[in-house]
Amino acid sequence: MASAWYAFARWATKTFFYGSKGGLRSVGQENVPLTGPLIVAPNHVSNLDPPAVACGTKRRQLRFMAKEELFKGFLGKLISSLGAFPVKRGEGDTESIRNAIAILESGEALLIFPEGTRGDGRTMLPVNRGVTMLAKRTNALVLPVGIIGTHIVSPKGAKGKSHPMLVAYGEPFTYQQTATGANERENRELFAAELEKRILALCNANGLPLKSAASIEGSAESGGPAPELAG
Repeated sequence: MASAWYAFARWATKTFFYGSKGGLRSVGQENVPLTGPLIVAPNHVSNLDPPAVACGTKRRQLRFMAKEELFKGFLGKLISSLGAFPVKRGEGDTESIRNAIAILESGEALLIFPEGTRGDGRTMLPVNRGVTMLAKRTNALVLPVGIIGTHIVSPKGAKGKSHPMLVAYGEPFTYQQTATGANERENRELFAAELEKRILALCNANGLPLKSAASIEGSAESGGPAPELAG
């Protein structure tokens, strides 16, 4: 159940901000579990992604990891009031990891970008070990999410334009369901591959022809031309 402040902020952001940028809609909201620990795992192509995922569903209130540089002044107070907590990127931040584990163990929903940073809207970066560790450690359901269109409205390092945006929520699964390998290393790889496959499928089914980094590298190594990717 979302707090009144969170619900108001979600409504206002979706109605006035995203509404002025081309509109935001969602599909697959029925896949979002109403209760229990949940890792919400989308692709990441724009700074607009975190609020887009939160605005896309009324079924859960989400907690967020955000880079510590954002926790200054009014913006820092605002995102803190909406459930964000800081993480130090590029180094081992044990406090943020403990916070994430505690949030999931208390039965909340936590938004984590498996790629760790924004991609270019053409290629999905590899799934990092942080989300894999949390999925294994907490036994939380993992909800794959595809975000489409935000990279056009607010692209990385460029000027955007108005464009319809979509958040697609897929079917959740657990680390344990994919852990069929001979050892833990294989199990981690199997989980990462499954999560990547599901996110890519959601993106491609809803208009974003995102490719995996491995498929691009494989094409280049085979001697053939890399596939043409839409922006």
